[in-house]
Amino acid sequence: MPLPISPLETSRLLLRPLCLDDAEQIQDIFPHWEVVQYMAATIPWPYPSDGALTYIRDSALPAMECGREWHWTLRLRTDPAQIIGCASLRAEIGHNRGFWLGAAWQRKGLMSEAAEAITDYWFEVLGFDVLRVSKAEDNIGSRRISERSGMRCVGIHERAYVGGQYASEYWEITATEWKARRSSSV
Repeated sequence: MPLPISPLETSRLLLRPLCLDDAEQIQDIFPHWEVVQYMAATIPWPYPSDGALTYIRDSALPAMECGREWHWTLRLRTDPAQIIGCASLRAEIGHNRGFWLGAAWQRKGLMSEAAEAITDYWFEVLGFDVLRVSKAEDNIGSRRISERSGMRCVGIHERAYVGGQYASEYWEITATEWKARRSSSV
């Protein structure tokens, strides 16, 4: 039986395990072009009015229950009732970490905090040896988060995103590299 997903905290954020009750708030802030443009083309666009509910109920929660995926909502410590985005981990080859942040909260360093917390969870709690992510080359914000996290680009390929076909980069960091980086910053 999979371990229950732990809530996480950063200096400014509360990361709470995703639940069905989160669908309404996610539906309000997710389907905006600046949020979804660089997300995988598997996300329907235009986003359906029940998109968040369907995704949480039929995909995310079953994967969480099986121990294949780990999803959190992001909330400011100063307003814990308001969801501002989501972050996730997946035991999927080449696509282990994903995240999005509502447009009103972007460019404030919040996603860097969330990415650090879930990357630490990936290595320290789940015990994986390497974290790999794929991102559109044009997604500069996501690239900066990977760079700040000590990741390195290890390849380029083409991939379909909501916004179209883009050059896509593979980024990775090993558990050994992550732990060395964390111990040197303490």
